[in-house]
Amino acid sequence: MAKPNARSRSRSAARLAAVQALYQREMEDTPVPQLLHEFHHHRLGETIDGDEYAEAEVDFFDDVVKGVAARADELDGLIAAKLAKGWSLARLDKPMKAILRAGTYELAARADVPVASVISEYVDVAKAFYDARESGFVNGLLDAIAKDVRA
Repeated sequence: MAKPNARSRSRSAARLAAVQALYQREMEDTPVPQLLHEFHHHRLGETIDGDEYAEAEVDFFDDVVKGVAARADELDGLIAAKLAKGWSLARLDKPMKAILRAGTYELAARADVPVASVISEYVDVAKAFYDARESGFVNGLLDAIAKDVRA
């Protein structure tokens, strides 16, 4: 398997950081400009508590965070439509919502990114937070959403 190139790695880092930012926004209701500033100056590419944050593609990070914030109702509707009967967005925990919203945003708004890349990347993000069952859930849900928004 080929090693991911620098752009691929920086996009992966941007996606993980975007999910973290969206989670923080949901937890603390942090305004988007403040959130972007904090991540630009204190998180992206920094070492925090011994964890080194990879260099992230800042413009891509910004697009995902701003895009999810601007289109939250639309994205939540797309996600809710694919949840199993009896499930609602409110039943999902906040990290899962952040992962699904970011992935759905990319599928809906970033036609320049292939569907397989979006799904694979957010499955990998899910693996950073969850076990295999949840990453499979992310895979199935984003795949179903992709069939609608990229038809």
